Amino acid sequence: MHMIQEKLLHISKTKNLATLSLREMAKCIGLPDQSPQKIKHHLQQLQKKGFLTIDREKGTMGKTSLVPSWAKGLLTKASSLFSIPILGKAKCGPATIFAEQNFEGFLRVSGRLLGRTKPAGLYAIKADGTSMNRAEIDHKKIEDGDYVIIDSSIKAPVTGDIVLAIVDNKATIKRFIDDRKNGQIVLKADSSYDYEPIYLHPDDEFNINGRAIAVMKK
Repeated sequence: MHMIQEKLLHISKTKNLATLSLREMAKCIGLPDQSPQKIKHHLQQLQKKGFLTIDREKGTMGKTSLVPSWAKGLLTKASSLFSIPILGKAKCGPATIFAEQNFEGFLRVSGRLLGRTKPAGLYAIKADGTSMNRAEIDHKKIEDGDYVIIDSSIKAPVTGDIVLAIVDNKATIKRFIDDRKNGQIVLKADSSYDYEPIYLHPDDEFNINGRAIAVMKK
């Protein structure tokens, strides 16, 4: 999240932003020289992402609840719904460009489904393709269109882990094979189709952006 958006969210806890002009908001967040148009842009981004509600008729603007109204009626026992950012798609096959700028919204997921009490470090990627359609996480296969939940805190996978790898600035979901004894890292497809693995030298420029921990079926 952009710094200005973080600052606006912070002051929304104590102030009704609707009562402030754009210039006053800029002063409140310690950036009096920022243009009103830039402040307006970041307010709109917060609304688009679901962090702020803006009711121009009532003159109110405030922070939204992480639990949407429809969910409150469904959850009869204490449970937390995580708002997990969706950061675009990753090919299960040839890789596509991946970056945080590909933010597509939020996936609302119960923490119970993930076995977590906090969503820290989690994000979602939409699987695109069939190269992992035999891979299973908790008995759920990764099929085209499914959401794969990635734990970004796990950057040192072990052989057999399903990971989101960034190779040549592109993202792909594959099974990680540490074959350093033969001088290589292998990113292997688990598919009913014939996909060639990706062979990497340990010193190549690539990143493991986390391990897949769950699959949300489409």
